[in-house]
Amino acid sequence: MGQNKKYQLTKIVRKIAVWPVLFYQYGISPLFPSSCRFTPTCSEYTKQAILKHGLFKGSKLSAKRISKCHPWGGSGFDPVP
Repeated sequence: MGQNKKYQLTKIVRKIAVWPVLFYQYGISPLFPSSCRFTPTCSEYTKQAILKHGLFKGSKLSAKRISKCHPWGGSGFDPVP
């Protein structure tokens, strides 16, 4: 497989992997009051991490971020590395 085709396939897989996050952002999240303590929100962070780092590393970064979401966790600006 050529390098360009492999790159295009990787981009497609990343975009498909983000669909559940988009479903949550547009279908489920609006039904509840906003309560996120981080900027960007955890769902936006997950979307950016997967698009930037791929499915596996992006999911790992997302899980780490979500694990900080508790009363004694942090808050504020926390961008995707």
